[in-house]
Amino acid sequence: MSDSGKLRLDRLLIPVQRVVSINGFFHWPEKVVLVSAEAVDILPLRQLGDHLKQHVGIRSRIVLNAIDSAIVRIRRCESIKGNEAYRIHIHSDGIDIFASSDAGAYYAVQTLCDLVTIHGRVLPACRIEDWPVFKRRGVYYDCSRGKVPKLSTLKQLVERLAHWKINELQLYIENVFTFKRHPDIGKGYSPFTPAEILALQEHCKKHHIQLVGSLASFGHLEKILMLPKYQQLGEMPGFRDLPGGTTLCPTDPGSIKLVKELYEEFVPLFEAADFNACCDETWELGKGKSKKIADKKGVGRVYLEFILKIHHLCRKHGKRMNIWADILLKYPEMLGKLPHDIVLLNWEYEQDGVNISRTDEIAKAGFAFMVCPGTSSWLTHGSRLANAMQNVRHFARQGIEHGAEGLLMTDWGDQGHRNFLGVSLHGFAHAAACAWNLEKTDDGTFTERFCRQLFGQPAKALRILGSTYLTCGATAKNRSLLFNALTESLAGAENSAIDKMKPAGLNNVIAQLSAKSLWLKPSRKLSEFEKIALEELKLAARMDCLAARRSLVAKKLRKKIAVGSSELRQLADEMDKLSGRFKKLWLKRNKPSRLRDNMKLFHETAKNDKG
Repeated sequence: MSDSGKLRLDRLLIPVQRVVSINGFFHWPEKVVLVSAEAVDILPLRQLGDHLKQHVGIRSRIVLNAIDSAIVRIRRCESIKGNEAYRIHIHSDGIDIFASSDAGAYYAVQTLCDLVTIHGRVLPACRIEDWPVFKRRGVYYDCSRGKVPKLSTLKQLVERLAHWKINELQLYIENVFTFKRHPDIGKGYSPFTPAEILALQEHCKKHHIQLVGSLASFGHLEKILMLPKYQQLGEMPGFRDLPGGTTLCPTDPGSIKLVKELYEEFVPLFEAADFNACCDETWELGKGKSKKIADKKGVGRVYLEFILKIHHLCRKHGKRMNIWADILLKYPEMLGKLPHDIVLLNWEYEQDGVNISRTDEIAKAGFAFMVCPGTSSWLTHGSRLANAMQNVRHFARQGIEHGAEGLLMTDWGDQGHRNFLGVSLHGFAHAAACAWNLEKTDDGTFTERFCRQLFGQPAKALRILGSTYLTCGATAKNRSLLFNALTESLAGAENSAIDKMKPAGLNNVIAQLSAKSLWLKPSRKLSEFEKIALEELKLAARMDCLAARRSLVAKKLRKKIAVGSSELRQLADEMDKLSGRFKKLWLKRNKPSRLRDNMKLFHETAKNDKG
């Protein structure tokens, strides 16, 4: 036992609300009996039993009844206020868990598992009372920009999220679903099948997570609109050199017909009452086919009228419509015309972004809403760690102040989803902690606790990797310049990322990430999921190092300083090796789908570097 019996609650990753210390200690015996009268508690009790075996080396037995003598007993107690609240009483004779719901009992066991990790065989006696700040605590995971995760990956992710007391998961889907009526939409993208969605939903339910459906329904439909059959439905074909643009034309009757038919296959799969119709970033709206009407009515009104049609479809399927709030904040006069059963999802990914402070406008308009920060892992290799943590904290404060229904942590995969899941886990865990108990989440120590508990390693490597976006000497909104520098032409590029970064900063990136002592050998106790995450972080470091090396060479070439052919070949050879490792790690967690897009980019970069 550490610290002479002191209860080390400061080491918990997800902090608890209230603790009263009691004199004495509880010692785990050699054989442990875990008891509950509820069959649903078998799963968390098995988790506890596995945890005790792994961390303390003792065996356990589960008994389902209400009277057997027990070392750990779970009881339902109606006096516990709050559907997810619980109480733990640790005393010298055993441990009693009280909860009014299945979820509360599950979360109590997660906390107890963490106390075992921290204290080992001897737990200080105490009473813990705990409950969440936010009702909805979600993760929004992009499955449409490249990576389509395997079902096994999603199930493993669900188990980690549930341990951190996340209770909602949304998968961002544009086209990666096998629509029977529209089979061309998912071809070539390893789409999800209905059976996979239903299997994931069942796994989520076991771990008290709601799987909320999400489907792009207005903007971000470029993958559908590029197909000849659907191009005529685009608001502005040719926008950004895309055959059908990115946005449905809201005044074309075929647009809502398509959404209707997609919903008929997709929406009924989900049991959750909420459904996210997205409807964000409708960039071309009012600039193409709907321009005449938009000039007459206003772009905001055209947007609203299509939203009302989608709202009708959601109501038809018995769903409460959720949509991203960015367009409505652009046309706030439309808020008063919107049905008040719509949930608005206010997103903003910079730590000082303007939409964070506009949360009060949504609250004052009378809407249920969620605050939606981001992991800042996309368009980076190793995340923008400090930005992500401040983004979450600022948004969570606004959510608490203005009565948000929940916090939804987003994780995107722009430009081929080169960023790995392992890099996003810190953001998921930090958001989970802030959504459960913001005031007691210590950002100063969180990263160290996360790395110790998840990987058995100090936080130095993750902190260095998560700050390369600053170390390189220049910053850009919503990205790290090193992400672009990995594949930018050495000869030069428009709006060059390489030109913006500083040689001293790039050298620091290389020196810090190349240190031999940066990564420790993984513990044998580490599960396969976490081992892969560590490998993903190490590859992210290699990508940033290579991006920095390429940038230094490019700076020489652009100044007409001679660079030897051997140095160029070394860059190309490292890119080839890196791409091989990238492929292996991609396929460990994800379907093949758009891996070829990244491989093509890597191979072309290596070829060009050779000259």
